[in-house]
Amino acid sequence: MISNSIKIFDTFAEAFPMKCSRLIVTAETEKWARIAANSFTGFATSVIACGCESAIEKTLSKNETPDQRPGISILIFSMSSKELSKQILNRAGQCIMTSPTSALFSGNDGDIKIKLGNSLRYFGDGFQISKKVDKKRFWRIPVMDGEFICEDYAYQVDGVGGGNFLILADTKLNALKASEVAVREMQKIPNTILPFPGGVVRSGSKVGSKYKSLLASTNFEYCPTIKGVVKTALSKAENSVLEIVVDGLTKYDVSLSLKAGIKAIIKLGKKSGVKSISAGNYGGKLGPFHFHLRNILK
Repeated sequence: MISNSIKIFDTFAEAFPMKCSRLIVTAETEKWARIAANSFTGFATSVIACGCESAIEKTLSKNETPDQRPGISILIFSMSSKELSKQILNRAGQCIMTSPTSALFSGNDGDIKIKLGNSLRYFGDGFQISKKVDKKRFWRIPVMDGEFICEDYAYQVDGVGGGNFLILADTKLNALKASEVAVREMQKIPNTILPFPGGVVRSGSKVGSKYKSLLASTNFEYCPTIKGVVKTALSKAENSVLEIVVDGLTKYDVSLSLKAGIKAIIKLGKKSGVKSISAGNYGGKLGPFHFHLRNILK
């Protein structure tokens, strides 16, 4: 399939079920809400080694937050309920509570509770107090700039992780420029995040390795510098590959994000230097969610 001079491979991205939660961070200014959110979402690119995948979902106005202050919505994903709870609590305590003027709230409801203020309150050393508003409990924990306000619980919901596509271009710079265009459009899609740095990953991986201690290793079929010594998936004209990975609350959300990114690149056309678009999968054995690129574009 050729669209505006760019080849779309007849393949699919393979994704898998994850556990997810949305958190809302607020502060006196958007600057400090974003600083706290960036700290929380640091080192959260891949569950392979980070324990979670997390990123900023969107910026919230004062009218959209529980305390009518500037806010940031965060999504965080993990493979198990236990790991999700651990990551949320550790990051909330070390990255949000420590950030000046911050407050922390749940951004979704659900049947499975995750401790927030319920555990962080003990930092108040007995001076913490709580208040119930509309059936939700909030903790007021004394800190040196005043009080840290934190909701009692966050809530777990189901999510989908690992949606992806590959950008195969003639040069490294063109691959990067195209990925930036795709990321800008994908970040407009609600209920999704792009967990890798700037939304882009260059070290795409495959399951397993020749070294038994590694769970994943470089996806050598898409590495241009070793085209001559491996069974490559690249043509002579394809000399750089970048991947965009997306996590979302539902399969539909992930599909919308992938569609937005791919269409943005197709719109660039031949002048972009992008030769083709493909996707990463493991023969359908890794996850039950399959995003067929050509179907997404219909």
